Amino acid sequence: MAIHSRAIVEEGAQIGEGVEIAPFVHVGPNAVIGDRCKLHPHSVVLGHTTVGEECEIMPFAVLGTPPQHLGYKGEPTTLDVGKRNQIREHVTMNPGTVQGGGKTVVGDDCLFMVGAHVAHDCILGNQIIMANNATLGGHVIIDDGVFVSGLVAIHQFTRIGNYSFVGGGAILVGDVIPYGSCLGNRANLEGLNIVGMKRRGMDRKTIHALRAAYRSLFAQEGTLDERIDDVADAYADTPEVMEIVDFMRDSRSHRSLCLPK
Repeated sequence: MAIHSRAIVEEGAQIGEGVEIAPFVHVGPNAVIGDRCKLHPHSVVLGHTTVGEECEIMPFAVLGTPPQHLGYKGEPTTLDVGKRNQIREHVTMNPGTVQGGGKTVVGDDCLFMVGAHVAHDCILGNQIIMANNATLGGHVIIDDGVFVSGLVAIHQFTRIGNYSFVGGGAILVGDVIPYGSCLGNRANLEGLNIVGMKRRGMDRKTIHALRAAYRSLFAQEGTLDERIDDVADAYADTPEVMEIVDFMRDSRSHRSLCLPK
């Protein structure tokens, strides 16, 4: 370990092997810092926060301070940050609330750019990018590979499916299907995230199937439930399409779907 003499690492904090802690860092007594993490000057890790190995936390990022929730009464709720995350300047992440399950979770290999905010009780997957000043309300669920552009605001309880894209400045108040692309204020579904799928090496046949299924799901004929059933029957052997079907059928959400205009 390399802990600068001007850093504050409170008694009880668990610091892994090979960790670098710069001057003016503050690590609280209940924090756990994984192996080979690097904490830059003026970064803060408080509360019952666990940071996985090989994360880098840049100046003035603040993890684990109390959730911005009037019902929070100091309970020992948690923030669990996975491995190899890049957490840039002025990023904030809050732990969960008792009302929301008591934990906020961030997956592995994510990038949080300057000023991004992860609120209480959010559950984030892997390889997510949140660009500058993107903001999540409480209880948001974001699946793997999602790109949230700069200045986006996402309403509490919203779900965002795998490998979808939220365009810059969007105000998002509805669930986004896997592989979807949404834009605007209030955001509308504008199609599929074709660029993102190609970047991740998805084959042409699967992309064509997703595009055809998308057209069927959001056609004018029949009810939405009927169209979902038809797509499920037609594309039962295409896991990516079934991922969208299952997402749309999921009754857990508090929000309506983000739909095309």
